[in-house]
Amino acid sequence: MKVIACYSMKGGVGKTATSVNIAYWAAKSGLKTLLIDLDPQGASSFYFRVKPSKKQWGERFFQAYEALLKHIKASDFENLDIIPAHLSFRNFDSLLSGLKKRESRLKRILKGFNKDYDLVILDCPPSISHLSESIFIASDIVLVPVIPTTLSERTYEQLLDFFKEHKYPKTHITSFFSMVQSQKSLHKATIEGMSQRYKTFLKTTIPYSADIEKMGEHKAPVDVFAKSKPANLAYSELWKEIAKLIKS
Repeated sequence: MKVIACYSMKGGVGKTATSVNIAYWAAKSGLKTLLIDLDPQGASSFYFRVKPSKKQWGERFFQAYEALLKHIKASDFENLDIIPAHLSFRNFDSLLSGLKKRESRLKRILKGFNKDYDLVILDCPPSISHLSESIFIASDIVLVPVIPTTLSERTYEQLLDFFKEHKYPKTHITSFFSMVQSQKSLHKATIEGMSQRYKTFLKTTIPYSADIEKMGEHKAPVDVFAKSKPANLAYSELWKEIAKLIKS
């Protein structure tokens, strides 16, 4: 079983859209996939039409993987299950701060899914926190969407510095350009410059697209309602690149 964290320190970069579409394509390719929505806003849960439990249960999340089992819900798609976010997840950081071996707690819990799933995808909240550190340790791939702008480049560099400072393996970071507007000279220049400076970027870029924005309206991955559109074709290609990394 592999674990992919869709993560960014910066919000609004297409992280949740990536989580949803990559989980969809992974399941469609035949991998038994579990998407865990760690963001208390619950956007990826919403896109898959999955509602959380009415009871608060975030305080039990890091106790054992058995606590998560009862919250697994089937999606509308074969091979794809969801653990929806709950508003109580907003307390994860304070909860983790009081636990022993908090950095490895998530990794230990996810190991419980080894026999049932081929792939676990984590949709992560945009922050640097105890939860983030736990995610970095638990993940085989930290998938980072980057908008090709100066501010996003700065945020990306901060993430690399954080990994270096805390001695997390930078090889776990895999990046791609998101919300790309090819007509913008800044986007073109940033993509060219960052691709030369960093070897972590995949070839596929995800365009800025109204079809991605319409995911909320349709409550579905892009392939369901815009099969032949560029955004969907891009996500399909992105998954193919990620699939090769998983197998290597």
